[in-house]
Amino acid sequence: MLDAFLDSLKYDADGLVPAVVQDDSNGDVLMVAYMNRDAVKQTLTTGRACFWSRSRQKFWIKGETSGNIQVVKSVYVDCDKDCFVVKVDQTGAACHEGFRSCFFRQVDSEGKETVVLERLTESY
Repeated sequence: MLDAFLDSLKYDADGLVPAVVQDDSNGDVLMVAYMNRDAVKQTLTTGRACFWSRSRQKFWIKGETSGNIQVVKSVYVDCDKDCFVVKVDQTGAACHEGFRSCFFRQVDSEGKETVVLERLTESY
């Protein structure tokens, strides 16, 4: 049954689907990352958020080196089966720049960026 679901997904030309990662407790968007078939399968079967790094071209488990793990609470697929929402319990910073969320800069109508979150840790 899991293989049939994985086969039904609409992967992009690189074999990836985007995943919006949200804090399960408050709905905050923590990050957007990409999943290949194996990352989707591992996320669903292990309960740990897994992704495909487009920059490093490799599979990764969120928090495997930093300790800032994401325990998966629920996974939703959209109507076109080409995007996920993954709700997680986040430990520490989700962002590699040390912020709880990757969306820590607010942009105004003139394009000015303002940091609106406190850095939790130094970047890693």
